[in-house]
Amino acid sequence: MVEPTAPRERISSALRAAASRGQLALVAFLTAGFPSRERFTRDLLEIAEAADVVEIGVPFSDPMADGVTIQRASEQALRAGVSLRWIIEQLEALPTVRTPLLLMSYFNPLLAYGLSRLVDDAARVGVCGFIVPDLPFDEGTELAQLCERHGLALVQMVTPVTTSERLSKVAAASQGFVYAVTMTGTTGHSVSAAADLGAYLERVRRAASVPVCAGFGIRTPAQVEALRGRADGVVVGSALVEVLERGASVQQFLHSLRG
Repeated sequence: MVEPTAPRERISSALRAAASRGQLALVAFLTAGFPSRERFTRDLLEIAEAADVVEIGVPFSDPMADGVTIQRASEQALRAGVSLRWIIEQLEALPTVRTPLLLMSYFNPLLAYGLSRLVDDAARVGVCGFIVPDLPFDEGTELAQLCERHGLALVQMVTPVTTSERLSKVAAASQGFVYAVTMTGTTGHSVSAAADLGAYLERVRRAASVPVCAGFGIRTPAQVEALRGRADGVVVGSALVEVLERGASVQQFLHSLRG
């Protein structure tokens, strides 16, 4: 049995701690090595000070779930030579980061690295889990079993068009948190205030045994406030990548989202 101190439990605990402070938790995303390789460590540590969980994006040539901002960031990072191996090396050189770290990657880079070796290396450098947008729940057994030996999370994603039966199965299996996509399509567009958004998130929360974080298109304090009471946290991706691209303060931006 995985002990309560398992890395995946650190994720859930951090999200619940925000709720205990009366806040929506912030899961903050950055593309590793963007806007420059040299800034990665500094950017990561600054974001970690202001967020509850940090999602490190592994650059990929065909990020099908991501909009133009993250596509652009991935392309630039790849041109600079950023790879999954490089990310692991950078994390290994860091001092201990108290904020839980996740790797968000499409499946091909994970396969190329080697799943078993990756999970071992990720656990060793302090990664608490993975988000793999193009790995269907039904095909993720091998990675889930490998994560289990270190207590790492495999975060599952659901969408507004996920059937009730499948939503129940996927949400119940998710670890760390459930990533509740708030729209169909790619990241970067503003989340809609659909009348049924609350009902959808309530269905996810009923099915989940871990916190539920809403993502895709979260950009403003008003959007965050609208999700209060409907989700346990929000995932902030494209908007934060744009802040990094402008060279503005990531901490100021993230603090502003909490209102």
